[in-house]
Amino acid sequence: MKVTVYLGANMGDNPSFKKATIALGQWIAKNGHTLVYGGSKMGLMGVLGDTVLENGGQAHGIMPQFLKDREIAYEGLTSMTIVETMAERKTAMLEQGDLFIALPGGLGTLEEISEAIAAARVGKLDKPCVFFNLNGYYDAMKTMLDTMVAHDFWRLKQQQNSSLQMIFQKLQLLSSLMNHLN
Repeated sequence: MKVTVYLGANMGDNPSFKKATIALGQWIAKNGHTLVYGGSKMGLMGVLGDTVLENGGQAHGIMPQFLKDREIAYEGLTSMTIVETMAERKTAMLEQGDLFIALPGGLGTLEEISEAIAAARVGKLDKPCVFFNLNGYYDAMKTMLDTMVAHDFWRLKQQQNSSLQMIFQKLQLLSSLMNHLN
């Protein structure tokens, strides 16, 4: 399975972010899955790439040329696709993934997982989208989605039936989700 992960190019302020990133990378490699991600060597993205490769896994990056030019590309990945724009990057990540996970990150992370969820919402993506809600990081997102339901911009039936999965426990539940998908 190709696991697309969206996450920060910074480390964040909580050591648990790095620990969860390492645990996810180990899980991807141990289970013979392939990482698909933004291809950076920076922050949590670099930690994830390192972990997958150090544990014998495959890691594929997708990065626009302008970011590669800033010397933030992870040169040791299994493979790297260079595209021209961020839009092309997001499209390629959606096309290649079988599962989409958002770990803690910034606006780029939120934009990318939101695009996956929107594609699922309109029937263009029939694959799970997961907010890994480490230490309540995505509580505000759950509140926002609940607000959309409350104001009839997203019907509860659609929320329950979509491929969006809100994960509000520890990483062990991610393993349960993966076992369910296999």
